[in-house]
Amino acid sequence: MGIFSKLFGKTQSETKVLTLGKLAFLEVDMHNHLLPGIDDGSQSVEQSMSLIKGLHGMGFEKFICTPHIMEGVHPNTKSTISGAHSLLSKELKNSDSKVEIYAAAEHMIDDGLEALVKKDNLCVMPGGYVLIEMSYLSESKALFQTILDIHNLGYKPILAHPERYNYYHYNFDMYKKIKDAGCLLQLNLLSISRYYGTEVKVAALTMIKSGMYDFVGTDTHHGKHLAALQDVVTKYPVRDLLKTCNIKNPSLLDHLQEKDTIAVG
Repeated sequence: MGIFSKLFGKTQSETKVLTLGKLAFLEVDMHNHLLPGIDDGSQSVEQSMSLIKGLHGMGFEKFICTPHIMEGVHPNTKSTISGAHSLLSKELKNSDSKVEIYAAAEHMIDDGLEALVKKDNLCVMPGGYVLIEMSYLSESKALFQTILDIHNLGYKPILAHPERYNYYHYNFDMYKKIKDAGCLLQLNLLSISRYYGTEVKVAALTMIKSGMYDFVGTDTHHGKHLAALQDVVTKYPVRDLLKTCNIKNPSLLDHLQEKDTIAVG
């Protein structure tokens, strides 16, 4: 190790070696913000390609891109998502990348989602999954009704990053109630570190120990997330840690077809 590595830690090339393929057991990153220019994630095709390159190095071959649909903030539609997906897919094809991307969405539980549910106009993942989220500030009173409504449409709801909802940290039974209502739970990989704070880490590790998670996502928005993920993969035995949970990411491969871009057309 050179003097600068000793002084400032691992070099970028050393980090790449240490993280190479470590997340390949997940096969699919089913929650990220890699589509360019349509939410608070990647802001350009170039940035998307850089993020994908980094995540691919950690072992991901396929990505289900889930931009926000959030009324008044990120008012995405099937059309805007499809356009960004086509743009990035074209660039991947031009670069001869073996990576495959698919399009769905992360739906905020708000009045806009209620309207999409009524029209059966959700952006659905392969396998019939629908990713939903709530505000970090307060619990949505419509959560359980939304779960029921999604089931009634024949889909399976997944609640994104439940460990990040601080209002549940002292009411842990709520996680069980959500699962009992038929909602699957998705872990943000960064939550097993202190990236979002100590309380989020404690909640995530407690839920992992209890075997409560069904899916894992990177929730990658930008380069800072990518660097933090590389750090997590270097420091934590992620695969061993998740053995207590029946992680379904690999099962998504059964539903992914080369030309299937999900219900965004």
